[in-house]
Amino acid sequence: MKSSDVPKALVIGGSLGGLFAATALRAIGWHVDIFERSPAAMDSRGGGIVLQADVLQHFRYAGIKPANALGVRSHDRLYLNRAGTVVHKEPMPQTQTSWNTLYNSLFSAFPAEHYHRGKTLVDLTQNEQRVTANFADGSSAEGDLLIGADGAGSTVRSLVLPGAQYTYSGYVVWRGLVDEDGLPEFAKAQLYEDFVFQQDPESLMLEYMVPGLNGSVNPGERRFNWLWYLKAAQGAALDAVLTDNNGHRRSHSIPPGALAAQQDAYLRDMGEQHANPAFRELIRQTKDIFVQAILDLKVPQMVFGRVLLTGDAAFVPRPHTAGSTAKAARNALSLAQAIDDIGDIDKGLQVWQKLQLAEGKRMADWGVSMGDRIMGIN
Repeated sequence: MKSSDVPKALVIGGSLGGLFAATALRAIGWHVDIFERSPAAMDSRGGGIVLQADVLQHFRYAGIKPANALGVRSHDRLYLNRAGTVVHKEPMPQTQTSWNTLYNSLFSAFPAEHYHRGKTLVDLTQNEQRVTANFADGSSAEGDLLIGADGAGSTVRSLVLPGAQYTYSGYVVWRGLVDEDGLPEFAKAQLYEDFVFQQDPESLMLEYMVPGLNGSVNPGERRFNWLWYLKAAQGAALDAVLTDNNGHRRSHSIPPGALAAQQDAYLRDMGEQHANPAFRELIRQTKDIFVQAILDLKVPQMVFGRVLLTGDAAFVPRPHTAGSTAKAARNALSLAQAIDDIGDIDKGLQVWQKLQLAEGKRMADWGVSMGDRIMGIN
């Protein structure tokens, strides 16, 4: 096959969703270029992720063999009251990983020369068989397929489906990570290798262990990952939460190191007043607290000629489903399989869309129902 005959994909967005799509299509022989708007490396973003079978299946399909185990195994689910007493315990083994562990594994499996940073998409055009992407720096790229994997605030979605925007759920999740050796022994003993919850009215805290920043799963080198869901009313309250330490109102999240001092103090004070002793220590020992607004998004279609939406650019399920990363992996793997099995790009896209639309809607609806019940939203 001539190099000119090899189909080419343009992937907009270089986070997990984009890397899943890119590595899956490369596995079936496609040429793929990724265009990421951030000019800087993203290898220290994000927090913990429940490792689902879809991610492992994608890694096998794409031939990705991580240097280390991808996650940390938890054994039991514990439910604590505010005093720290165990009110319920049940065996439920599962594995937890982290954003940077998955990102580094996927990134290392993708050719660095085809990962382009500092590329902000501003427009796209297409005909029946080709798509052209135009970027803010004046450059452009052309391919057989353009994949919008640029998250909840997707530029691709705004171009092909104007008016389809995410909505705010009414609550946020505060998050943090603590090195394994950073907790006093009493807290470490209660949380160690278990999935631990504290449920209060309109509030849910949880914790599980994840690999270290360098991906290590060796005892002593891992991290405790915690989350705390709390309400923040649309308007002034949410604006305050999402205004960073430079006074800039972010769209839906504040990354580690950018939280405003008053919001940092608010969450730490909440921990002192309402968290059980072990969770209180987690918050005390967290250097950089970060926060994300919980969003909802469902699109009516995912394929627009030779342009498609994948991952959180199409559906944003609430994190209670533990399914956002798995969904992105499943979108990517199913896309590659449909195109490869059918042998026709356009027919493959239609088959793929039908299945992925139904699955995305099911997961999104399930997440809304579960999250509203947890947070007492009618």
